[in-house]
Amino acid sequence: MTSLKSDFLQILTEREFIHQVTDLEGLDAKMAAKEKEGPISAYIGFDCTGTSLHVGSLVQIMMLRWLQKCGHKPIVLLGGGTTRIGDPSGKDESRKLLTDADIANNMNGIRTIFDQFLTFGDGTADASMVNNAEWLDELEYINFLRDVGTHFTINRMLTFDSVKLRLDREQPLTFLEFNYMILQAYDFMELGKRYDCSLQMGGSDQWGNIVNGMELGRRAAGLSLFGLTTPLITTADGKKMGKTAEGAVWLNEEALPAYDYWQFWRNTQDADVGKFLRLFTELPLDEVRRLEALEGSEINEAKIVLANEATKMCRGEDAARKAHGTAKETFEKGGAGADLPTVNLDREQFETGTNIVDLFVEAGLGASKGEVKRLIKQGGAKLNDTRVENADVSVDLGSFEENQIKLSAGKKRHALVKIT
Repeated sequence: MTSLKSDFLQILTEREFIHQVTDLEGLDAKMAAKEKEGPISAYIGFDCTGTSLHVGSLVQIMMLRWLQKCGHKPIVLLGGGTTRIGDPSGKDESRKLLTDADIANNMNGIRTIFDQFLTFGDGTADASMVNNAEWLDELEYINFLRDVGTHFTINRMLTFDSVKLRLDREQPLTFLEFNYMILQAYDFMELGKRYDCSLQMGGSDQWGNIVNGMELGRRAAGLSLFGLTTPLITTADGKKMGKTAEGAVWLNEEALPAYDYWQFWRNTQDADVGKFLRLFTELPLDEVRRLEALEGSEINEAKIVLANEATKMCRGEDAARKAHGTAKETFEKGGAGADLPTVNLDREQFETGTNIVDLFVEAGLGASKGEVKRLIKQGGAKLNDTRVENADVSVDLGSFEENQIKLSAGKKRHALVKIT
């Protein structure tokens, strides 16, 4: 690759963020000239389909963070308007339509995540948060179709992966969803006009949508725009980043306790440690190379560093320190760990006894009774660090010490049950 002049693109290249760029040399020159012409603005869009984002969005968030650290201005675009439709990219079926109240509630939850990663304010490189309802809610549909729709052909739109996926699998794609790519392109043009935003970034599945926006901006408003995408991040076993047997790994504390977040990173596969240290921490690359070269049991040192750094960035230094301390208490000393995930249950249900299988399900350590029974049969279930021998065990008040018991599913998943 050509030697890069801009710090931002150099960092993204070295840390393996980049999949595609529309005009690498042009973008590099524009960003390198920031000292003379001022920082450039770049955006990534996030639809508000839930109250939290998950780690699948973390690559994009980290790009915005590096953008700001290199002196440029990040724009977080929240899809208050487009969430009403739902992005069909990578989906086999239509999203559930959300009410305006749902979207507003989700937006409030998502806002808090970015406060951990970015500095917001009125400075030239301070981040901004923008809601695309600002312009989409004002659209007059016929005028919009006349002015914008003429720049898109059905022929080309049918070649987009988000459309082909549905059609190839004979899954319905509504006309409402079909409009999404036009609205996303319109977002890019409006951000260019209103906020002097010249770069859109996103995942590799957004490449077609980004190029659409660049072309619309050029044709309809004479804008010079750029696009950059990241590769799909998968784990060493080929699974999509952030998808676990227990569900999504959420970024908000309310959706996932800090200890569980820390444990997710601590449980990284050996082969992924180096990649994740590059993408999800700000450790110097020399240190990353040292850590990823560790072998055998020593690789656990690197995993703990990864867990501490990633948790500190997302949840704060205090949360990372407590999570690490809880893990040490749990694994090294055999203790309960005060910050373990906790479920509070009524004392009454234990007066006559509660089946151990039901208790594991209530504590979130099994998705179903069948899963817990298999865990017990394989010897992976423990009650107060003692192996559960069969699925007929009844847990009563005599099992509790200081009104709590510890449940373990395998070596890495634990929960406290407290009675009130």
